Amino acid sequence: MAFDRDIMNSTEQKRTVTDRIISNARSVYYGIYEPRQLKVARKENALQQFSAQKEPFISVYVPTYNRGDILIERAVSSVLNQTYTNFEFIIIGDHCTDNTENLVKKIKDKRIRFYNIPQRGYRYPPTPENHWFAGPVIAANTALEMVKGDWIARIDDDDIWTDDHLEVLLNFAQKGDFEFVSSSYMTIRQGKEIIVDERDQIPRIGGTQTWLYRSYLKFFKYNIDCWRKAWNRVNDTDIQDRIYKAGVKMGFLDQVTCHIIPRPGEDTIGLEAYRATADEKMEHFKFTD
Repeated sequence: MAFDRDIMNSTEQKRTVTDRIISNARSVYYGIYEPRQLKVARKENALQQFSAQKEPFISVYVPTYNRGDILIERAVSSVLNQTYTNFEFIIIGDHCTDNTENLVKKIKDKRIRFYNIPQRGYRYPPTPENHWFAGPVIAANTALEMVKGDWIARIDDDDIWTDDHLEVLLNFAQKGDFEFVSSSYMTIRQGKEIIVDERDQIPRIGGTQTWLYRSYLKFFKYNIDCWRKAWNRVNDTDIQDRIYKAGVKMGFLDQVTCHIIPRPGEDTIGLEAYRATADEKMEHFKFTD
């Protein structure tokens, strides 16, 4: 994510007065509400021994939109192949119109729950950048309303977890009595393998695909207006910054637990890939209602 962070922070944006007002209002709201809600959530869950639970139930979720084949090949396969097995797997279709639902229904695993959002109306000015910044927000927030587990983990539809991803992150979180943990990941850009360990970031927080956190933190929701901001405009870096500022106890595991590789026909990832295939992304993610 560090590479994309450099790009997004240097992105020129013509911000309107409305953008500034909404961004500032959200910032004030989050700054007041989330630290207070964290205290309430901790108090309500004080008797729950998160670090002592032997095999806690984990809610894994993936937001997806019309990428049925890659969803099954990468995200679903790697989740179902985990060494840690006590989880539910929530697949949120963002009003998928391809074969996603049919492919998911062919998988006979009771841990899977599939929900397809009934509409996909206008949400923000459609640009390749905005689709990258805010595209998964509605689906991700829908998933957070559905989780039943003690812990929450997210994977994106084109990501691949190591087989022990959940196991090692859970062990790390429990041993450190952390509320939120993340890890390093491996990526490929222009044919070059890169280990992203966020050494230059304070605090060190891995990509959203590496997050594991206690479910009482699900009140932290993704910001659909993140694209309006002057900086830190990606939905996951926006929320991770708020989680940190609210005072959540965080830990970073210096170990690769996820591979984020280019999609077929592309040679890089993230915002760089969206810009390189701008016309395709505009057509793929166009609003339908």
